[in-house]
Amino acid sequence: MSDNVTIVNDDSFAEILKTSDTPVLIDFFATWCGPCTAIAPILDEFAGENSDRVKVVKLNVDENPRTPAKFGIRGIPTLILFNQGKEVDKIVGMTTKDALEKMLNGI
Repeated sequence: MSDNVTIVNDDSFAEILKTSDTPVLIDFFATWCGPCTAIAPILDEFAGENSDRVKVVKLNVDENPRTPAKFGIRGIPTLILFNQGKEVDKIVGMTTKDALEKMLNGI
């Protein structure tokens, strides 16, 4: 895990959404999920290259059931981009760094 990606829980994620000055990209994941493990280096690289533009966080769905339920998460990995506390885009499943860039640039 890079220093640019933060692990959050149900409570800390809610606080980050309220207080972040930049968009927030959350990765809903589980440790047993192969695609979640495969996407981790992509997220680390993306977070490092865009640390001034977006806050990248990860939430373990097994340990934190409230937030995934609130956002209707049915499959993982699911990535949701929030801007000013509101959901603006979502990707379900494996993705590329280019797709993440396009998502961020679409705000």
